Amino acid sequence: MTDRPNILWYCSDQQRFDTIAALGNAHINTPRLDAFAREGVAFTHAYCQSPICTPSRASFLTGTYPGANGVTGNGNEFFPREQESRLLPHRLAKSGYDCGLVGKLHLASAADGVENRVDDGYRYFQYSHDHRGPRVYGHDYAEWVREQGGDADGLMAPYQTKNYREGARIATFGGLYEPTASTDNIPPGQHQTRWCSEKSIEFIDKNRTEGQPWMLSVNPFDPHPPYDAPWEYYRRYDPETLPGAHFAAGDIEQQQRLAAGGIDFQSEAKDPAEWEDKKLQASYYAMIEQVDCEFGRILDHLEATGQRENTIVVFMSDHGEMLGDHGLVFKGCRFYEGLARVPLIVSWPGHFSEGVVSDALVELMDLAPTFYEAVGEEVPYYVQGKSLLPVLKGETQDHRDFVRSEFYGAIDYPDQTHATMYRDRRWKLVSYHGKDLYELYDLESDPWEHNNLADAPDYQVVKWELVRKSFDATVQARMPTAPRVMPF
Repeated sequence: MTDRPNILWYCSDQQRFDTIAALGNAHINTPRLDAFAREGVAFTHAYCQSPICTPSRASFLTGTYPGANGVTGNGNEFFPREQESRLLPHRLAKSGYDCGLVGKLHLASAADGVENRVDDGYRYFQYSHDHRGPRVYGHDYAEWVREQGGDADGLMAPYQTKNYREGARIATFGGLYEPTASTDNIPPGQHQTRWCSEKSIEFIDKNRTEGQPWMLSVNPFDPHPPYDAPWEYYRRYDPETLPGAHFAAGDIEQQQRLAAGGIDFQSEAKDPAEWEDKKLQASYYAMIEQVDCEFGRILDHLEATGQRENTIVVFMSDHGEMLGDHGLVFKGCRFYEGLARVPLIVSWPGHFSEGVVSDALVELMDLAPTFYEAVGEEVPYYVQGKSLLPVLKGETQDHRDFVRSEFYGAIDYPDQTHATMYRDRRWKLVSYHGKDLYELYDLESDPWEHNNLADAPDYQVVKWELVRKSFDATVQARMPTAPRVMPF
């Protein structure tokens, strides 16, 4: 057994924070995540550093804010070469770790199913951005389907549209793709989420130097839209029994106000019933239940091979999903709880606390310094995250006074909106820069953010104090300079 722990880092895609049964959702089935939460520390207030894939992933893989590392949007041709040495797997590989990736990477554009790589540190690389493009070169999941005797072209044929501007309107791209007993979507045994587990197990069993620790990053596409759960999981949910979206009178008006200001988003607001929000929720929950099952299979293999005790396991997601809240689906320039707040559970038997539910304010980029410290590596000077080890070890319940998230022209939409979120224990401020538009929510009295207080006369002192704090935090979020070696 290695002296340094292995790391299993499981990151689902576009999963909201409120989708784990043991943490308060009575409508979803997540038995393996429920059990996993009892084995570790579950953070209920973890926030992504940008509510969209590439900047969020670049942030938590480097431990720096998107605006600091320069990766601020989806669709970039390449990950900055000058940043490759700051990727966590790159540094761990240099220190002796065997690093692997299964699923999506998304540090650069993956619009054609593949992406340009830098020296990211992953020796083992099984790539599949999603379940589209079966004939795209380098699509390892599609090749696996063929190896199993499956018809990759037939299974993946419905998912060829690539236009996110139309995605919400096209069932076979981003909307609801409802299965039936006779007309299924991709079935569980041939699903990309199953492939992720199979290839993860393959990596865990790989020959490596005796005592060499490993880090595996597992990145299934689910529960990212389209809402296309397999029938086997979808049938377990009755849409009529589900609560549906968080929606209140005035939500559409608020979204129209933001849209009139040009604020970019992947869908236009309308009544959640027009989105068939309960069916969307049923499919979304079903996809998460499948993720739950496949995550559990990897944990079982760790246990069976005697590696669970020496493996740090993290379950998280890169950002959330609107799922009809406020009349919106998908993602874009908004910072509502369903979009910016994500699940985060961390476990290392015998080293971290067990069965703890922490409401500490956490940023996903806090994981990088946590890993560095846990494996005995010096935290690089440029890392802006704050190690979670004191919370994980039960030494404190305090972590951050506030969390931040950024959106700097992150999607290829006309306005190229720039906005930031500042959230403390009670208040959330969203600033749409250059717009003279703000959102201010009292999360104690209005946890689902239906009452924007930004223009309310009685809240102007609070608002401008938060604007000042947010501005100061944004200035401090610059990329740190190298340590001084001379007294000048």
